[in-house]
Amino acid sequence: ESQSGPNGERYCWYQCTVKGGREARDICAVTVARSSESLGAGEIMLNCIDMDGQCNGFDHALMKAVSDAVTIPVIASSGAGKPKHFTDVFQETNVQAALAAGMFHRKEVEIDEVKRHMSDHGIPSRRIAV
Repeated sequence: ESQSGPNGERYCWYQCTVKGGREARDICAVTVARSSESLGAGEIMLNCIDMDGQCNGFDHALMKAVSDAVTIPVIASSGAGKPKHFTDVFQETNVQAALAAGMFHRKEVEIDEVKRHMSDHGIPSRRIAV
C-alpha cells in the first residue's frame, strides 16, 4: 500500500523474476506461490530482489501478500540489516521463518542479538547449545 514504483507507479501485483532478478516474468508472485503449493511444495523461500542487500528490512507487503495466500510455511528473505527487522516481519506478516546472510557474514549483527531482540518482544526462536 505504501510502496510505489520507481516512477511513482502504484503496483497491484508482485512480478516474479529469474536469474537473480535480471529477467522479469509476467506472472505474479502470489500466483506462483499458490500454484507451487497446489503442486506439492512444502514451503516457500520468498526473496524480494528489490530489498536484497539494502539492510532496510524485509518487504512486508510482499511477505504478507504471499503468506496470507498459502497455507504452507513462508520464509522471508532479503532486506534484514538489524535485529528489529526480524521482530517486525514476524509481528506484521504471517511468515513462519526469516533469514539473513550478509549482516551475519560481515559480523554487523550476531545471531544471539537477533534471538534476544525477538525474545524481548515475545517471539520464540530455537536455542542451540554450543
